[in-house]
Amino acid sequence: MSRHRAIADRRQRRRRRVVAGLLGFLLVGTGAFAAGNWIVGLNSGSSGQAKSATIANLTITATAAPAPGALLYPGGNGDVVLTISNANPFPVTITALTLPSSTTYATGYSDSSLSTPQSGCSAATPSGVTWTFATAGTSSHVLTTAITVAANGSSDNPLTVTLTNASTMSASAPAACAATYFQMPSLAGITATAGGTATTSPATTSWTS
Repeated sequence: MSRHRAIADRRQRRRRRVVAGLLGFLLVGTGAFAAGNWIVGLNSGSSGQAKSATIANLTITATAAPAPGALLYPGGNGDVVLTISNANPFPVTITALTLPSSTTYATGYSDSSLSTPQSGCSAATPSGVTWTFATAGTSSHVLTTAITVAANGSSDNPLTVTLTNASTMSASAPAACAATYFQMPSLAGITATAGGTATTSPATTSWTS
């Protein structure tokens, strides 16, 4: 065999090996693509895990700011100002407040920080100051406008709320209760649910019956 012939045979064998290698690669690639077209189903009961938040009670506190617009006098109604704090990681919407009985009276103080009791104007005197529309027993009153306290750590939490004309003073209130700040009787409860769009502070609402 001539030298040129031997070189030509070697080149031909090299080309065959390259072609065979490319063909093998194409076959492997085609097999992988075919496997990707297999339809795979899902076993029944397949699921994931979620967890709900815990529920924390709201805290309602008397506040001096903003000052009540409507002031009390014998036989009249006045505003009540308070803040509502929400420790939950979600907003809470309040639709009603539950009032104590009409014979549970507010205590009078000589200062807006409610630290110095007003002589002659205590709950036991009685001061004659109660929640408006309170009845002989505890009673729930629907707010004219529901309020939503933002989630813990958000702005507008605590939420400052003015309850318009939510307090009342009896006609027989003692004169010692003039020019006095009142800590209203503790609320008996609320009607509230999780969720809602946060109300901007300060807010205004009340009840009409």
